[in-house]
Formats: sequence, structure tokens, C-alpha cells
Amino acid sequence: MFTVEVYKTDKRTKSGERRVLKQDYDTDNRSVLEHTVKNTWQAGRGYRYEIHDTYVTRTSAMDGTEFQERYDTPRACSPSSELYWSM
Repeated sequence: MFTVEVYKTDKRTKSGERRVLKQDYDTDNRSVLEHTVKNTWQAGRGYRYEIHDTYVTRTSAMDGTEFQERYDTPRACSPSSELYWSM
């Protein structure tokens, strides 16, 4: 499973770009997904894309067990961070 994030250049924002799409794709073939995204969101028109593995394996800070969570889980919500256990 992969997540695609697409950004467009926008000089009105502080970072110089804005996110226009964030979507999950249930596929195992990254190369086909990358080909599709590359041809749909062309760099010549000001788009940039990132493809992430949706779920990553992390280790709990408290007891050392491994678990899977989304790549974009905030630090305060992840059992792999000390911040989660100190709240």
C-alpha cells in the first residue's frame, strides 16, 4: 500500500508550494503507480509528487515491541516516541 502526495508551486504561500492531493493506493506495484502519477501530475506544469509506504514498522519506546503505523502519524500520537509516554 502506498500514499501519494502531490504539491503545486504557489508563491503566495510561505513554503512556495501547497498540497493538492493526498491519496492512498492499494497496490504492490510501485513502478506502475509512479509512472501513472508522473504522467498525470507533470513537473512542467508546476507539480511535484512524493510516494510513501503507507505503513512503517516502528519500535515502542516503552517495552521495545515492534508495531506498524502510518508514516504520517504525529509524534505525540506514536508509541515509538518518548513524548507519547510522558503525557
